[in-house]
Amino acid sequence: MKRILVLAAHPDDLEIGCGGALAVHAERGDEVHAFIATFGDAGGEAMVRKAEQEKAAEILGIRRLHWGEFHDTHLPEEARELMTRLEAVVQEVQPDTVYVNYRDDTHQDHRVLAQVAHSVTRYVPNVLAYETPSSTAFEPTLFMDIHDTLSKKLKALEAHASQVDKTHVRLNIVEIALATVHFRGVQGKLTCAEAFMPVRLRL
Repeated sequence: MKRILVLAAHPDDLEIGCGGALAVHAERGDEVHAFIATFGDAGGEAMVRKAEQEKAAEILGIRRLHWGEFHDTHLPEEARELMTRLEAVVQEVQPDTVYVNYRDDTHQDHRVLAQVAHSVTRYVPNVLAYETPSSTAFEPTLFMDIHDTLSKKLKALEAHASQVDKTHVRLNIVEIALATVHFRGVQGKLTCAEAFMPVRLRL
């Protein structure tokens, strides 16, 4: 059994970026933890989004959610406190692998979380960066086959009912996820895949 820790700035980030991979880990018997820095209250009601995240986590097989309770869109001002909180979570979980959103991103919360994680995870053997719809210059070299867990990923995204249509484009988050996993699957010579950029990878 391995210990997996996924880091996300907001509810639904982890499902979009690596929900299929997390479900694979859970099915393998790995202990999966998730740290969510905010309740996503800038994009909806905090307690609604918290409940949606809890439901999605159950679908994916995440054992425990760790909440940062920081202010949505304000992580740059709270970076020092975020580092302290995240260090405590990493110390508690002792992960073998950490997933975190890619550092180049148009959302300030994503950028700060990735920057803080780069320091906090410096002794973690495996650190992988996942993509979100707001990632920029994301050029993955590592792909995970999620054919068998795609349905769980999509159900977990649907659990975020208040956010499904809040995409600012004519596709909802499920449709965006499907397009992405098929595109990354083609790149990885798979039917569908989630893609990552390794920050550190121990063979």
